[in-house]
Amino acid sequence: MSLRNKATLIGRTGKEVEVVKFENGQLAKVSLATTDHYTNANGEKIEETQWHNLVFHGKLSEIAEKYVKKGDEIAVEGKIVYKSYDDKDGVKRYITEIRVDELVMVGGNKPA
Repeated sequence: MSLRNKATLIGRTGKEVEVVKFENGQLAKVSLATTDHYTNANGEKIEETQWHNLVFHGKLSEIAEKYVKKGDEIAVEGKIVYKSYDDKDGVKRYITEIRVDELVMVGGNKPA
């Protein structure tokens, strides 16, 4: 993996893993929430959540499919990938994904 394009994230999955199968393999997708906490200039405590689109390829997609569940806390490392496509109305849409190279299961489901 290139050190010039590297993202490291720790967060909780927002949904179940979605698997897309092809003739020669599969990929897996899941959203990941990362949350920062800080105090603003007025002394108010702020919680800010960002959502990230994760994509797993090859053997890693099989591992994600089998072990990653909604609400799991995971750590990932990967490459930031920018894509664009035209939607059904011909409007250009943009998406940012993290192409995951490493996955660590940090903890189980979020406590109830």
